[in-house]
Amino acid sequence: MKCPFCGEIRNKVIDSRLSKDSRTIRRRRECLNCQKRFTTYEKVEAVLPMVVKKDGRREPFNHEKIRVGIHKACQKRPISINDIDDFVDSLGQLFQERGHREINSSDIGERVIERLKEWDDVAYVRFASVYRQFKDINEFMTELKELLDERRGEDK
Repeated sequence: MKCPFCGEIRNKVIDSRLSKDSRTIRRRRECLNCQKRFTTYEKVEAVLPMVVKKDGRREPFNHEKIRVGIHKACQKRPISINDIDDFVDSLGQLFQERGHREINSSDIGERVIERLKEWDDVAYVRFASVYRQFKDINEFMTELKELLDERRGEDK
């Protein structure tokens, strides 16, 4: 580990602590050259599956890509960043635990859309409009009507 101050690679660990979720180790280090202290985090490298896109292309599972999509849908909505991050992390963990080497992008999209539906109607509709690629206003209206009917059924 390089010292962020002087670039020296020799350092010593002063303190180690497990994170709250027990998936990360926080280490306080001291550079043996300049004696400045810095913090590092260690995390187990996850072997995540490849995502099979609708057109057949394959790409690595990407937490950040999912997180950005959800953040866009949730802009100016009352959904905490922590909730989003926790959901994306749990999604990655779920697909890792399944042990499949490949997953369909639709599996990810449907899980995201269901969670957004639980959290916030506006975020759900925003995400659905991109994810489901509505061809025209009628398809969009049909989705909105289904959502309204579902909400009315819950109110009874």
